[in-house]
Amino acid sequence: MTSIIIAAGVALLIGMLGTPVWIKIVTRLGYGQMIRQDGPEAHLQKRGTPTMGGAVFIVGSLLGYAVAHLVTGTAPTVSGLLVLFLMTGLGLVGFVDDYIKVFKQRSLGLRSGAKMIGIVLVGVIFAVAALNFPNGYDVTPASPRLSFLRDFGPSIGPVLFVIWALLLIAAMSNGVNLTDGLDGLAAGPAGMVLAAYVIIGNWQLRNSCTDFALAPNCYTIRDPLDLAVVAAAVLGGVFGFLWWNAPPAKIFMGDTGSLALGGVLVGLAILTRTQFLLAILCGLIVMITLSVIIQVGGFKATGKRVFKMAPLQHHFELSGWAETTIVVRFWLMSALFTAIGLGLFYLEWMPKS
Repeated sequence: MTSIIIAAGVALLIGMLGTPVWIKIVTRLGYGQMIRQDGPEAHLQKRGTPTMGGAVFIVGSLLGYAVAHLVTGTAPTVSGLLVLFLMTGLGLVGFVDDYIKVFKQRSLGLRSGAKMIGIVLVGVIFAVAALNFPNGYDVTPASPRLSFLRDFGPSIGPVLFVIWALLLIAAMSNGVNLTDGLDGLAAGPAGMVLAAYVIIGNWQLRNSCTDFALAPNCYTIRDPLDLAVVAAAVLGGVFGFLWWNAPPAKIFMGDTGSLALGGVLVGLAILTRTQFLLAILCGLIVMITLSVIIQVGGFKATGKRVFKMAPLQHHFELSGWAETTIVVRFWLMSALFTAIGLGLFYLEWMPKS
C-alpha cells in the first residue's frame, strides 16, 4: 500500500506542477493545437491551445513508479515494466503524430499506415514479452487465453494471442483518441478506470494463489501489487494533468496522451486477466467509438447520418448542449460503467445463499 500511495502522490505533484511549465515551453515553441475545419464552430476558438500535454503525465507516471520502488526498496517487476513500456511506446508514436501536426500546421499528423506500424511494433513487443518471463511458480505476465474476471476457456495459442492483443491495443488507443474531443472528457473517465485497476490489483494480491493460502477463487496473476502501483502512478499523473485540462482547458493531451492511456488500460487488462471486463469499465469510451462506427456504417448503407456529427459528444454539442454539461454528464456515465464493472468483478466473491 505504501508504494501505491507514493507512486500516486509523486505523479500527482509532477502533473500539477509540471503541466504549467510544459504549457510555457509549448507556447514559446508555438506548438498549438490544430482544429478540424469541419468540426463544431465553437472549437475554432481553441486553435493554438498548447498540446502534447500527455508527455507530462507519462513522465510523471514513470517517475512516480521509480520513486515508489526506490523508497520502499523493492525491485520493479516484469509486469509493471511491460505496462509502462506499452504506455510509453504508444505515447511516443502519438508524440510524433502531434509534432507533425504542429510543425506542419495541419490537423492531420502521421499517415494512418505509419501510425499503425508504430502501434503494431510496440504492441507485438509487449504481447510476445508478456507470454515469457515466468516467475518461480511458472506464471507469466499474460496467458494465451481469453479472460473476463479471470482466464477462461482453452488456450488460443501465442500467435492468436498476439493478434488479439494488437486488436485490443488498436481499439482502445483509438477509442480514447476519439473520446478526447472535449476538455477533460478523456482524462476523467480514464482516471476512473485506473482507480478501478488499483482496487483490482489489490484484491488480486490479497487473494493470490501464490502469495497466500489457496482459496477456491484465488487469482494466478504474476505481479498484482505492482500492476496496482502502475495504475496508481498513471492515475496520479492523469489527475494532476486534469487540473489544467478541465474545461476550459489550458492544454490538450494530444495523441501523445490518448494513445498512451489506451495502451496502459489494455496492458492492465491483459496482465490482470480482465480483458472483456475492460469493455464494461470503459463503457463510455466503447459507446463513443460505436457512435463513429454507426455513423460511418449508416451513411454508407443508407446515405443518411444517424447523428448530427460523430463522435457522440459532438452530436450533443450541435444539439445545443454546453460543453461543460456534456463533459460532466459523460463523466457520470463513465462512473456508472466503472461501478458496474467493479461490481461484476466482486460478484463472484458474494456469499452464495
